[in-house]
Amino acid sequence: MQVYKLILKILYKNRTSMMIYMGVFLFFAILSSASSNNSEITTLTSTKIKYGIINSDQNSEIVKGLESYLNKQAILVSLPKEKEKQQDALFFRKVEYILEIPNGFTDSIMNGENVELAKTTVPDASSTVFMDMLVNKFLNTTKIYSGHAQNLTQKEIVQHVQSDLSKMTPVVFQNDSKGKNDNFFAGYYFKFLTYSQFSILILGICSVLIVFNNTDLKKRNYASPMKLRNINLQLILGCVSFAIISWIVTIIPSFFMYKSVMTTKTGAILLISSFLFTLTALSISFLIASFIKSRNAMTAAANVVSLGSSFIGGVFVDQMFLGKNVLTLGSFTPTYWYVKAVDSLVKLNQFHYVDLKPVLNNLLVVVGFGISALMICLVYLKQKRQSF
Repeated sequence: MQVYKLILKILYKNRTSMMIYMGVFLFFAILSSASSNNSEITTLTSTKIKYGIINSDQNSEIVKGLESYLNKQAILVSLPKEKEKQQDALFFRKVEYILEIPNGFTDSIMNGENVELAKTTVPDASSTVFMDMLVNKFLNTTKIYSGHAQNLTQKEIVQHVQSDLSKMTPVVFQNDSKGKNDNFFAGYYFKFLTYSQFSILILGICSVLIVFNNTDLKKRNYASPMKLRNINLQLILGCVSFAIISWIVTIIPSFFMYKSVMTTKTGAILLISSFLFTLTALSISFLIASFIKSRNAMTAAANVVSLGSSFIGGVFVDQMFLGKNVLTLGSFTPTYWYVKAVDSLVKLNQFHYVDLKPVLNNLLVVVGFGISALMICLVYLKQKRQSF
């Protein structure tokens, strides 16, 4: 097993550059895990909006009741009477919503008439919708009481309205969503794995084949008593062993960071998917290494292939945010189809064949890339050997 031992020595000699890519991968993986642990929503609190009221009507119980109800959900700010200063208050965000109560408002609402209140708001502010909802709830409920209980005084109507509107529906957050969040974060981990695997395998395989493709070493191998077939088998065994070790090292942290996912069917399929991608990356690395002549070109190829395929394949930026032309270009890389498979997998709740079919189809495309790269590599090496 002299050839196999030589491959291990070559890989060990080039361990520094490969460890850098592994370190980058682990850094972002741990960062992603830390953010997933802090992503659980436990409480929901409302934000109080600053608003003002311009009252041109009498200071009736209805107006006081409206103001009292709004003050529970918002903050009342006193406003000057000048229109220009009111606009300045909106511009500088001292208030976000100004409600204008016209003259005769109380009489109209007590007679059951439809009343529309003028408002001035910050343009395109989401708070406008919330304040409109509060005002409409109060006015509609008040109109119901004034139209159907005419013997009630304004004060009694306001008391009934505030009692009705004070009823709240409790909101409970179910913790079972955390498991689904863990699936997505595990998916991010296994998507980012493609970057490190491509980089490490290209650097490792290229460093090995640069040595074995040396003309003098080739001549010695042909003249050695060891059969060429035996040399090639040990070469393949060494490279496959390197790929498997690289895959094992990259997946080990996932068992510590995503225990709840890795012991499920989702975790098992993620492992299988990443292993298939590793074999495909190995085939592509063989193909690239067949054309690489120097170590500078080796580093450049590793950066271009790993970074390029990660950007256009949806590793660094989700595919839903990429343009149509970028996705079309990305579809010519195995990374794109692997990411599609992972994205489909982490959304699954059931694992019947119909549910898994999109995942399996995408993985078949990934495997197809690997087989195609291997066949092209074998044809090229055969022609090269004949011309040697």
